[in-house]
Amino acid sequence: MSEYTLPFIHIYSKELGHNSIRIIFVVIILWRLIVSSSEHKQKIWEYIKDIRVGMLTTEHNNELRSRPMHIVQNEYDGTIWFYTNINSEKVFDLKNHRHIGLTFEDQNNEVYVSLTGTAKLSNDKDIIDKFWNPFVAAWFPNGKDGHDVGLIEIKITKGEHWDSNSSRMLQLFEIAKANITNEYPDIGENEKFGD
Repeated sequence: MSEYTLPFIHIYSKELGHNSIRIIFVVIILWRLIVSSSEHKQKIWEYIKDIRVGMLTTEHNNELRSRPMHIVQNEYDGTIWFYTNINSEKVFDLKNHRHIGLTFEDQNNEVYVSLTGTAKLSNDKDIIDKFWNPFVAAWFPNGKDGHDVGLIEIKITKGEHWDSNSSRMLQLFEIAKANITNEYPDIGENEKFGD
């Protein structure tokens, strides 16, 4: 008798039909995706929370256009928020093309994050109040109740990060070794997540 294990659940295949086993495997896969997703959210937040400024890329007249944007939240649940002037070109871009790219870079620690998602304009006053701070106020002279204040809400769907946590000397060694052995250098972590 074979045994399939989920946390706290033991399922014996002798007692189940083929459809039940298929359902169990789907549940296992979904469980792994949920755990992986929350782990990735935490890992991504650990990388970007101190960088704070990311380059938001939108499509503008069939060309890509990037501009720096400052994160306003203090936690990450799969959504990233940026304040914006609702009359800006990027808001116009998002009305026509909701898919965006977002990159963060910390050269000192050699951390690089690339995120993809869908974005939309939000005028939710509760969220505007929640994230409002003196830094944001400097960009909006009419205050948080001004008619030009909005938020870009980005739902992250996938991403990738690179963390070269090794010293320069070790990186140079790995590159030299790779040239001699015809193998890829091991200079840090690279991980993808999402769709």
